[in-house]
This record gives sequence, C-alpha cells and structure tokens, in this order.
Amino acid sequence: MENYIENLNWRYATKKFNPEKKLSEDEVQSLLKSIQLSASSYGLQPYEVFVISDEETKAKLKPAAWNQSQLTDASHVFVFAGLKKIDENYLDAYLDNISKIRDIQIQDLSGLKNMLTTNIVEQPEANQKTWAQKQAYIALGNLLSAAAHLKIDTCPMEGFDAQKFDEILGINETNLTSAVIATAGFRSEEDQMQHAKKVRKQKEELFHII
Repeated sequence: MENYIENLNWRYATKKFNPEKKLSEDEVQSLLKSIQLSASSYGLQPYEVFVISDEETKAKLKPAAWNQSQLTDASHVFVFAGLKKIDENYLDAYLDNISKIRDIQIQDLSGLKNMLTTNIVEQPEANQKTWAQKQAYIALGNLLSAAAHLKIDTCPMEGFDAQKFDEILGINETNLTSAVIATAGFRSEEDQMQHAKKVRKQKEELFHII
C-alpha cells in the first residue's frame, strides 16, 4: 500500500512527453486490462475506448485538441467514447454475456432486465448520454491509477472538440461520442511540472468523517 501511495504522489498531469520513448506492448496490455476491469454502474460499461498510437491519426487529432503537444508527443492517446443511447439491444447483449460467463439461465435474469429497463433504457436519451460519460470517467480513473503504479506518465484531458474527434475517428454517425481523453507515455526531462510540489486540499478540508 505504501508503494501505491508513493506512486500516486509521483504522478502528475504530464505536459511534455518524450516523443522518442514508447510504451511496450506489455505496458499497453496492462493499461487495457485496467480499463477492462474498471467498475461501472451495473457493470454495463456503456463506453468504448480508442487506443491510438498511429502518428498520422494523432497528428489529425492535435488541432482538435487546441494543438496541445501531448497529442503527438505521447506514445498513445486513449479516447473514451460514451454511448449516446442505451437501448434494449445493448441490454440484451449485456445480459447474454452474464448468462454465458456465470452459467445462468437467461430467464433467471428477468428481474435484473426489468430493473435496468426502468432505470436506464427508458430514461431520456440526454440522461443516458450523460450517465454513460460519467461511467467513462470512472474507467479513466482506473487508467490513471494503473499507469502511476507502472510508472507510466499520463495526462487526462478535456480540452478538445468532441465533434471533431468523432469525425476524425469515424464515429460521428454511430452510437458513440468522445467523452474524455488521456495521453500516455513517458515524461520529458524538459517538463518542469515534474518538479512542482503536488497541490491538494488538506485532509481536514476534504474529508468529513461521520
């Protein structure tokens, strides 16, 4: 646990990456597994993640992210795209997956299906989209934590044009829309932010122990 906290103290939102240093395939797979294992409400995982290392694609995305250098200097760009709508087909696929993995008869999941239909599927599409994006942020948190544990630098980013990202990634006509992004790689020695003291609220300001 002590090492985990030390690694969280080590991480920061990296502003300048070393473009010559790339993530290994094992490191990428570990980050993907951390996202796959992330918690989500009901386990629905109403998002998909685009993992981009192609230099040409990163260069296209950069202008849509205010020309921030992390887009092209980082080894990989992770784009978390939330569902715009969670419909009955998505719910049925989710329940079918539970049935297969846990060896449960699909009819025994009827109560769960009715609950999710009421709480998710029958909600307004705008609410569904917002909810899906919140779930994507939980997965982002898992990525940041896992990366810190592996001593991989990251920078979570909201400064981008989601519509343009969707167009570049070819998902603007699909049920997905970009929610949040994170760049991952290794910090440049020239990034002065790595030497800055971490600024956070004091525990007394942040926590209410009841």
